Amino acid sequence: MEEQASTARVALKYGVLASVVIMIYTTIINIAGLSQNKVLSSLAFAFMIVAIVLAMKNFREKNNGFMSYGEGLGLGTLVSAVMGLLSSAFTMFYMQFIDNTLLTQGMDKVREDMERKGMDDSQIDQAMELSQKFMSPGIVFAIGVFGYVLTGLVISLIVAAIIRREKPVFE
Repeated sequence: MEEQASTARVALKYGVLASVVIMIYTTIINIAGLSQNKVLSSLAFAFMIVAIVLAMKNFREKNNGFMSYGEGLGLGTLVSAVMGLLSSAFTMFYMQFIDNTLLTQGMDKVREDMERKGMDDSQIDQAMELSQKFMSPGIVFAIGVFGYVLTGLVISLIVAAIIRREKPVFE
């Protein structure tokens, strides 16, 4: 009997690869000064989708063309967890040591958006004060990891349903 491929090994491989791609991509965006562009910033999720699809296809290929829905869901969630841990750690490193103005730029953009919506100064100050409380390194890291895992779970629910191929019962 052949040994089944490990979901953890495949998840680690594709999670690390996608994280490296995302790190390079976000560094380029930040250096180019395009970090406030929502379309370019959200393109990182396309890398997540590609990584999850490739990981599931690779896992299925290593298992004689079979992958259950649960295996696919677990694999995709693991890939996104690895990506979340590595990408959030890199983001924290980047914000602490490479460009510590990134957070300030983001907060300034939020303030501008609130002013454009017509909020008065007291409401803006109150919202900015509340936002500052959630900008500590630990909370930003935790929210980043949670965001990746939650997004990866939703993507995996869909992709696993499409890519799965159950092993016949009587084989």
